Amino acid sequence: MINAALKVFARYGYKHSSTDEIIREAGISKGLLFHYFESKIGLYSFLYDYVTRFVALELAQNVESGENGFFELYRQILVAKANSISQYPYVFLFLDKADEETDPAATVEIAVRREKYKRIMDALRDRADVTVLGSGIDYEKIWNLMDFAVDGMIRKSVRGENFRADIFLDEAGEYVEIIKSLTIRRQL
Repeated sequence: MINAALKVFARYGYKHSSTDEIIREAGISKGLLFHYFESKIGLYSFLYDYVTRFVALELAQNVESGENGFFELYRQILVAKANSISQYPYVFLFLDKADEETDPAATVEIAVRREKYKRIMDALRDRADVTVLGSGIDYEKIWNLMDFAVDGMIRKSVRGENFRADIFLDEAGEYVEIIKSLTIRRQL
C-alpha cells in the first residue's frame, strides 16, 4: 500500500492523484485504504512523515557522524539513498514531487515536516569540507551537479522498475569520481 501510494503521488502530485488509482496500484479495496487512512490528505501526510523519518534513519545508519570529507560524505549519502530506494523505490520521486506541490491543503499539512527534513539535508551538506576543492570552484554548484546526476539516475532506474542498489552505487560513484577529478585542489 505504501509503495503504491508513493508511486501514484510521485507521478501526479497530491492534487491530481486519486484514491481509485492508489487502490488499483495496490490491489486493495477502497474500504481497506480508508480503514487505515481516513482521507487522501491523511494518507499523504502519513506518507510524507513516514518516508522522511525512514530516510533520516537510513542517513543516520550510513553516514558516519564525524565524516566531513566533501566527496566521502556524498558517497555515504548515496548509500543511504540506495538503501532507501531498495525498500521504497519511489521515495525520492515522491519527496521531489512534494517539494513542487502547490495544493494549499497538502503544503500546509506537510510544512513542518518538510522544513525538518530540509534542515537535516542542509546540515549534512553544510558539514562538507569544501577546502578540498580548487580555488574559485563554487561548492554549492558542485554538490548540485552531483545531485542532478544522481536524481536523473534515480528517475531512470525507478521508472524502468529495474533498480539495483549495487549498480546504482557503482554508476553514481563513477559520476562522483569524474566530478572529483575535475574539481579537487591540486597539490603542488
